[in-house]
Amino acid sequence: MTSRKEDRPMIISGDRRISYSEIQARIRRAASGFRALGLAEGAPVAMMLRNDFALFEVVAASAALGSPVVPINWHLKAEEVRYILADSGANILVCHADLLPQIRSGLPPDLRLLVVETPPELKATFAVPAALAQVPSGMTDWDRWREDHPESQEPPRRAAAMIYTSGTTGMPKGVRRMPMQPDQAAASERVGAITYGIKPREGQVVLINGPMYHSAPHSYGMMAFRNGCTIVLQPRFEAEELLALIERHRVTHIHMVPTMFVRLLRLPDTVRRRYDLSSLRFVVHGAAPCPPEVKKAMIDWWGPVINEYFGSTETGIPVWHSAEEALKKPGTVGRAIEGGIIRIFRDDGSQCGAGEVGEIYMRQRAVPDFDYHGKAQARAEAGRDGLVSVGDVGYLDEDGYLFLCDRKRDMVISGGVNIYPAEIENVLIGMHGVRDCAVFGIPDAEYGERLCACIEPERGVQLSAAAVQAFLRERLANFKVPKEVQFLDAMPREATGKIFKRKLRDPYWADWKPDGPEPAAPKSRA
Repeated sequence: MTSRKEDRPMIISGDRRISYSEIQARIRRAASGFRALGLAEGAPVAMMLRNDFALFEVVAASAALGSPVVPINWHLKAEEVRYILADSGANILVCHADLLPQIRSGLPPDLRLLVVETPPELKATFAVPAALAQVPSGMTDWDRWREDHPESQEPPRRAAAMIYTSGTTGMPKGVRRMPMQPDQAAASERVGAITYGIKPREGQVVLINGPMYHSAPHSYGMMAFRNGCTIVLQPRFEAEELLALIERHRVTHIHMVPTMFVRLLRLPDTVRRRYDLSSLRFVVHGAAPCPPEVKKAMIDWWGPVINEYFGSTETGIPVWHSAEEALKKPGTVGRAIEGGIIRIFRDDGSQCGAGEVGEIYMRQRAVPDFDYHGKAQARAEAGRDGLVSVGDVGYLDEDGYLFLCDRKRDMVISGGVNIYPAEIENVLIGMHGVRDCAVFGIPDAEYGERLCACIEPERGVQLSAAAVQAFLRERLANFKVPKEVQFLDAMPREATGKIFKRKLRDPYWADWKPDGPEPAAPKSRA
């Protein structure tokens, strides 16, 4: 149970607590400090922070001045960070101390760098040596710098974050929103109440375990903050720890991804029964398709609190559905909600009929339009009839429910047959011993492409290619069974569970020539 002190809304991280009145005062001081650094309205502020109190301070302080924050994935290295800073035009960066060594060589000399001491719970979770957690000598300490400034008296404004896409098709693109109109602000809050279940003054306790450099956890966390919810930060997802946090803080709301469901379901029954989860009221997931059997198993365990949305950084969230709808329409990602528009188009630009697979175009009218920062051509190529595609392929059924097949760029054409790897991955993740997996196309002299599966086994589990293929052959048509199976110690992926398929696929295609030998497979490391 929560303590009496936790009856008042606050942000909690490990053993640390901060009240809303205290963090709002910090935000006003940080806004004053940013203005003293010469930050002009609309100029971006970059941050490379794990989920921490300082993250909320930076986001809210820059937004109050009408400036977008640019969250940087804290897995990135020097050259990748150099690119984002240059592309966005940000000349202020707020960074956790322990992340500095991996990016220092990529920082421009005129950058205003503000360094946040890495707090104890992050040090413990990420095994950060004590020396690296401290602000280096001669650098500006965020806390001291902030407290050196008076509280800003400027009327606060609002600015959306400029999120950089993951760069699966090339260099990352910054999604920069147009200014929000007054009617959109109200509609956006209504849509957020539907999709995230977050409403003001309802005593909600929101747990955040996804990194807030990512679009969905960022918007989810900041909506919880704007609505004055108690926010519990889990430094990194760990299945049993999540259950313990739900019980300890009486958590009501969580944002998750399907990979987390899979790992929770693999906990022993004795562990799953150990914790009281009765406080849960609204759990929402997105970011990747969820296998129907995984969804059903979670609903059976946690009850009808599991909800799902579908959208993107570019479109916002136009699609959503409840647990009851998931059981009626297994495999759907939902249907259009207030302000949501979905259309499915053929390659020739004509609209698909019910049940016909095509490219998905959509938008959420409550979300302002966007540009890819400095990339007008890329923005033009993403649009059609006022809607936006991010490359997903799927269909609408006769009741308007959307079903995903795969991403257009991930679809494999083998011998003239379209194969959607997501369908295979959804089956493969259910195999005992498979921790993560990715299926993609590699060159084939006869068929054009053939399927390859990369698998990260559970620790201590031995799998074979033959066993994997036999498992899939029992559940899928033979042409959907990968001919190549590779085992890796770890997938190239973000903390969200999103796998960078490009890093797996590109080596096969790098030197491929149709009349040359078949590409050599990477050495198995099972």
